[in-house]
Amino acid sequence: MSNQPTTHPGTPKGCERIVYAVGFEENSTYSDVYGGGGATVGLDCHLIRPATKPSDTLIVFMHPVGGGMYLPMVRGLARAGHHVLWANSRYRGSDFALVMEKVACDLGEAISDAKERLGYGKIVLAGWSGGGSLSMWYQALAEAEEGISDTAAGDPYMVDPARMPAADAIMMLAAHVSRHQIFTEWIDPSIHDESQPDVRDPALNLYDPVNPNQPPYSPDFLAMYAEAQVARNRRITAWVQDKLAQIRASDTPHREFGFTVHGTMADPRWLDPTIEPSDRVPGVCYLGDPKVVNDGPVGLARFCTLRSWLSQWSFDDARCDAEAAGTLISVPALVVGNTADDACTPSHTKRLFDGIGHDNKRLHIVQGATHYYTGPDGFIHLNQAIDAIDSFIIDNLGTT
Repeated sequence: MSNQPTTHPGTPKGCERIVYAVGFEENSTYSDVYGGGGATVGLDCHLIRPATKPSDTLIVFMHPVGGGMYLPMVRGLARAGHHVLWANSRYRGSDFALVMEKVACDLGEAISDAKERLGYGKIVLAGWSGGGSLSMWYQALAEAEEGISDTAAGDPYMVDPARMPAADAIMMLAAHVSRHQIFTEWIDPSIHDESQPDVRDPALNLYDPVNPNQPPYSPDFLAMYAEAQVARNRRITAWVQDKLAQIRASDTPHREFGFTVHGTMADPRWLDPTIEPSDRVPGVCYLGDPKVVNDGPVGLARFCTLRSWLSQWSFDDARCDAEAAGTLISVPALVVGNTADDACTPSHTKRLFDGIGHDNKRLHIVQGATHYYTGPDGFIHLNQAIDAIDSFIIDNLGTT
C-alpha cells in the first residue's frame, strides 16, 4: 500500500497530507448492510504532518460518522508542528446503520496500523465532539485488555484485544459525554406516538406558540420535560427490542429493519440562555435553527436500524459513555471546553472532567470559542486551544 503526499488548499503550508486506506477482514453474524456474515472493511485516513519535522508521537482523531479531515483543529495542530491522523470509521457520512462496537474496532485498527506500519511509538487520542466518548470508551476497553465480544444488541462480535492498543494520553476537545445521552437531551418529547409524528402535545412542544411554558422555563417544567424525553427514548427502545426479537425468531434472523425518528432537536437550552449560561447565541444550535433541524433530514438518529438504535441511541443499552469509561482510564487527560459552543454545552465539559477517575487531568476553557472555532476571533480561539494541547503533550509525553 503506497502513501502519496498531496498538496491541497486544506493542507497547512509546510505540511504534507498523506491519504491512505487501512483494510482488514472481520467476521460477524451480519455485515453492515445486513446481507450475511463476513466483510472486508476499508478505512480512509488522512495523515497531516510537517514535511520536515519527524516525530514519534501521533495525535489520532476518529469520529463515529467521520469527515473531519479538514477541521480547523486538525489543520491547526499540524500547522503547530504535530503529526495528526484523522481516521474515518467505516460509517463515514452516515450513521443510520452505525454500531459503536464496530467503530471501536475501526479505531483500534487505525492505531495498530499507525504503530506497526508507520512506526509511531506514542499515541494521543483526540476526541473531538462525538469522538470524545468514542475515544474515552475505546481507551477504557484498551486498558482492560479484554477486547469486544458482542454488540449492544447482543450479536456476537469478536475483537482481539491485541488489535486495540491503548493510547499514552487522551484529550476531550469540544466533546459531549455520549451520543445516547446528548441525543436524549435533544429529543422532542411532545411526540407520543411514533406512527403519528405530526400529532404533538402542545404542553411539551417547545416550538408551539400556544405552549403555556415559555422561556425562561421553570424548574418544574424542565424536570417534567427531561423525564418525558427519557420516556420517549425508552418507548422507542422497547419497540426496537420487540421488533428485533420477532426477526430473530424468523427464518431470516440476521435481517434488519429501517425506521425514522422525527423530532430530534428540541433541547430547551437552545431557546433559554438562562439554562447553563454561556456565550452561545440563543435560538440557534450547531446545525442552525433548531426548529428546522428538529424535523430536518440531518438530525441525529433521523434514519435508524434496530441494531444501530440499541448501540448508538438507546438511553439504557448503548455502551459508549465517556463518564462511565472515564473512571476506568489511567493515562493523562485533557478536557477543552468552549464557552460559545452551540453543540456541547458547559455541563458536558464539566461531566467529562469530573468523570475522569484520576488526578492527572487538566481542564482548559476557551472563552468565546464556538464548536467549530468559527467567527471573527475563531483563529485566536483555536490557537488558545492548541497552546493548551501543546503544554499538555510536552508535560506528559515530553514531545510535540
